Amino acid sequence: MDQTENKSNEFLEKQPLGKLMRAYSIPCVISLLVAALYNIVDQLFIANADYLGSFGNAANTVVFPLTVVALALAVMIGDGCCAFVSIKLGQGHQKEAGSSVWSAILLCVLVSLALTALYLIFADPILTLFGGRVNDETFRLSQEYFFWITLGLPFYMFGQAMNPIIRSDGSPRFAMAATLLGALTNIILDPVFIFVTRWGMMGAAVATVLGQMLTAGLSAWYLARRMKAVSLRREDMGLHLSLQKKYLALGICSFLSQISLVAAMAAINNMISKYSALDPVFGQAEYAQIPMAVVGIVMKFFQIVISIAVGLSAGCIPVVGYNVGAGRRDRARSLLTMLMLTEAAVGLIATLIVELFPKALIGLFGAANESVYYTEFAVRAFRIYLCMMTLATVNKGAFIFLQSLGKALASTLLSMVREIVFGVGFALLLPRLFALNGVLYSMPVSDVLTFLITLIVLVKTYRELGDGGVKQPS
Repeated sequence: MDQTENKSNEFLEKQPLGKLMRAYSIPCVISLLVAALYNIVDQLFIANADYLGSFGNAANTVVFPLTVVALALAVMIGDGCCAFVSIKLGQGHQKEAGSSVWSAILLCVLVSLALTALYLIFADPILTLFGGRVNDETFRLSQEYFFWITLGLPFYMFGQAMNPIIRSDGSPRFAMAATLLGALTNIILDPVFIFVTRWGMMGAAVATVLGQMLTAGLSAWYLARRMKAVSLRREDMGLHLSLQKKYLALGICSFLSQISLVAAMAAINNMISKYSALDPVFGQAEYAQIPMAVVGIVMKFFQIVISIAVGLSAGCIPVVGYNVGAGRRDRARSLLTMLMLTEAAVGLIATLIVELFPKALIGLFGAANESVYYTEFAVRAFRIYLCMMTLATVNKGAFIFLQSLGKALASTLLSMVREIVFGVGFALLLPRLFALNGVLYSMPVSDVLTFLITLIVLVKTYRELGDGGVKQPS
């Protein structure tokens, strides 16, 4: 289909931006929040099971970044394809849009199977790398949880990768519903498998996998039966390497934003293990798992906030991509203003919550069943680690907005600076100066420095959108 043909998503160029942002971003936020709940719900029930407690929480913290590796690969494929499809629909290139979706489907299946095999073969060394050997009980529970979670990776990755693609087809509500139904399944089955059958970490993992299977099944049904703006024709099926290069470049920011969390958590978990052993309290065997369990909980709350930030900006990808493709940079500029203000508001509200109510938050995760050291360290962790969330949400929103404009290089470089240079660097450096507190300082320091750089890029981008300087991706 060439540019002379009708554009099936032309309403993205005409409807009010506020209405479009609500229509696309709210379902996306809910989808990502629900996806985040998979792990958080597990941790809530694990924390309140008397036979698991902080040992189970620590095991969950060890496995969590390994699921993020799978998520990183899935969103690189899905978000990249979503941005590429939206731009191509805006340009009227229907055939390329359909071919890229086929490519993303096949690539996701192949990558997920390869990662599953890798995890099953090298499970123990991988768990050791992420701090699983903080004590024997934590390692045993990590092994149990990791095995069952790994078996569900192909379903998890397929559902996460197809979610943004379904949004780009003009069905954000279906994408949200597919994820929501999977999460509800997990929430219902978790207490049954943990408290009734007492399957422990295996029960938590199986409940999660069954929910992921439902989301994947609904996504597959949509692709086969409900596609609207994009036509999936059998003759277009294939990996299409030339298209892969283009849409994966647009998804690399999403990949880095997730995979860098893995690198940071590997550094953090190892620093926690090292400096907990030197601490007068946490150096004792019965308390050794507490810092790792607590930091994992704090990062789960941060994941909720970042899910909102990412959802707001990722929901705008089809709108921004289509308008840039159609030459309406003025609308992209207005949407940038709306998005940054909303991101800042979300971050500010979240910061107030963690600063004012840290004891209530940690109380959700079994604090009543733990020692006083558990609560004391958790309060400190919430207040220090998350004190700059306002800047973190703005940074994350800016990265993804640049991605939706097709500015893959700028988006990628900013993500690398924040997540790898600052995120990992300070996680390794500051504990040497401030011991366990150094782990907590690494997050706010990274966010402040990143914001200073991001602000410069945002001002430049704003001017480009005003004078038409942003180029359309080919």
